[in-house]
Amino acid sequence: MDQLVAIEVGETCQGNGDAEPDRMARIPERLQKRDQERQEELERRKEAKESKQVTEEKSDFFTSTFSKEKADIEELLAGGGEAESGSLAGRLEDISARIQQLQKFLNDSMVFLPQYELRQAQSALQKLQSGLAEKRGELLPKKKFAFRSRNVGANNTNKETPEPRKGGEQVSRPIDLTDASVTASPGNSNDVSAQCGFSNVVSQVLIKRADEINQRDVLLTHLSSCTVKLFGAPSTLHIKHVRDSTILCGPVSSSVFIDHCSGCTFAFPCQQLRTHNTTDSRAYLHVTSRAIVEDCSGVRFAPFTWSYPGLEEDFQVSGLDRERNNWTQVDDFNWLASDAPSPNWSVIPEEERKTTWV
Repeated sequence: MDQLVAIEVGETCQGNGDAEPDRMARIPERLQKRDQERQEELERRKEAKESKQVTEEKSDFFTSTFSKEKADIEELLAGGGEAESGSLAGRLEDISARIQQLQKFLNDSMVFLPQYELRQAQSALQKLQSGLAEKRGELLPKKKFAFRSRNVGANNTNKETPEPRKGGEQVSRPIDLTDASVTASPGNSNDVSAQCGFSNVVSQVLIKRADEINQRDVLLTHLSSCTVKLFGAPSTLHIKHVRDSTILCGPVSSSVFIDHCSGCTFAFPCQQLRTHNTTDSRAYLHVTSRAIVEDCSGVRFAPFTWSYPGLEEDFQVSGLDRERNNWTQVDDFNWLASDAPSPNWSVIPEEERKTTWV
């Protein structure tokens, strides 16, 4: 019996002796694994630090380059206007081209810019665009529009004629400008190429073709109950003080600016959209960077659906990416909450979207 117990105790001790080397052998493995994890963490921190440093260097380069170019453009805008109308128009077009290049520089830098710096740059660009529009109005005489029938012998069929309403009130039928021509009054022929757009019009169909607007700044202002069709690829599009109207435009190379509009429907491709002080409007949009709303309410978005012969060629002229559309990426500068959607804009449900434009 004693011999049997001794044998069992001996086996137990031998078993514990075998386990101890295994445990000791696993200690270096754990240490090696822990050291490896520490090295990987150090490597991640190093990469993060280098990435942050590169981003800061890119941001510093952007800030210095953008500020210098902005100052140069502001200096050009502040220059005097003692020159012939033709040379002034050329100088303003050069300024417009530099603003477009600055806009492209900003779009290419969006991926690494802090949000605050991005907004500051976008605001600066808008001021440059507004300054260019004001300078154009100061230095170049405004074109006086006159509508005349193409068919001189026609019995004034294209003229605006009143229709009776109940109670004796009258309303005018819209004029379709596809049957009318827009001409400058005598003495202002030098500024025809510089002036582009429509203003102070009520209840009309207004049309411009590619040869009139391609790579030019277009201004639509103080329109009411109008339909505007712009076939071509303008440089920029400004829409101000427009209500109850439909604005259709081909690809815009740089930015579209909408301000103080209500009850409107817009459709256009562009590089960037900035919308201010606008209410109860719809935008059928193709935008390659982002859309921005500020001080707006009831603005609704859907993808661009308007089409016309020559649209693909106009996309090529504009330089916009046909396959890239960020129409749902809208920044509301009045809504900073990240955990709730902005109440100032929304997406148009598919069943409510306009797909035919007659």
